[in-house]
Amino acid sequence: MDPLDFTGRVVVVTGGTRGLGAVTAHAFQAAGAHVLVCARTAPSSAGPGRYPVPGPRPAFFRADVRDPAQAAALAGEAVRRFGRIDVLINNAGGAPTASAGTASPRLHAKIIELNLIAPLHVSQAANAVMCEQSAGGVILMIGSVSGTRPSPGTAAYGAAKAGLHHLATSLAAEWAPKVRVNSLVVGPVDDPDRPGPAGPDREVAEAGAAASVARTVPMGRAASAGEVASACLLLASPLAGYITGAALAVHGGGEWPAYLADLRDTAYRAQK
Repeated sequence: MDPLDFTGRVVVVTGGTRGLGAVTAHAFQAAGAHVLVCARTAPSSAGPGRYPVPGPRPAFFRADVRDPAQAAALAGEAVRRFGRIDVLINNAGGAPTASAGTASPRLHAKIIELNLIAPLHVSQAANAVMCEQSAGGVILMIGSVSGTRPSPGTAAYGAAKAGLHHLATSLAAEWAPKVRVNSLVVGPVDDPDRPGPAGPDREVAEAGAAASVARTVPMGRAASAGEVASACLLLASPLAGYITGAALAVHGGGEWPAYLADLRDTAYRAQK
């Protein structure tokens, strides 16, 4: 049997209506899974690029996973529709750039609530279902390199992601052997949404951003959303059946050390 065949399995993806979440949802759907995605608003069918993957969309449930009652309702909806939950991907998250010295306490609290507390709510609800299943289940946390190194401008986000990585190890220990829990430490990812028509200003900005990434990431580029989704497929599959409490780095080799920055920039310019 193909270990990456998810036929008949049920996958829930939070924040699964756009960007990385939508690409991941479709990757599991293409592998045969029944997929339920959630977000605070329904996916829009209008406008170019608002949904990054062609083809039929997964089932949708409106939920704000920061609310524990709505997180529980999400798990209940998956069971109502499909009878079980085999994989949960805690993808919902993000934060605006804001100075830690001037950002409001409310903003800091909301960022930590979305990126750390919400995944705990949804994981708790999913575990209640998975632990009653003979095959158990898998929970994946979409983490970030911001949780493994300083995160100036997004301090609350980086702290929340650091907490998310630790949360995965704690849940893995507590919920084993029925439920495996792992995190992905994700680096820069190309945005698959690309809303609106491309214009010269945006093309210049994107070219500059791509060049900046190429100078800092050993792989020379950001990841595609599909590459991160493939890592999710691997960790959710029987190929990773003995992997729990782990953090898989999906960051293209990390970042070049700061003390080598001048040398790296010189070499990069020479290649141009």
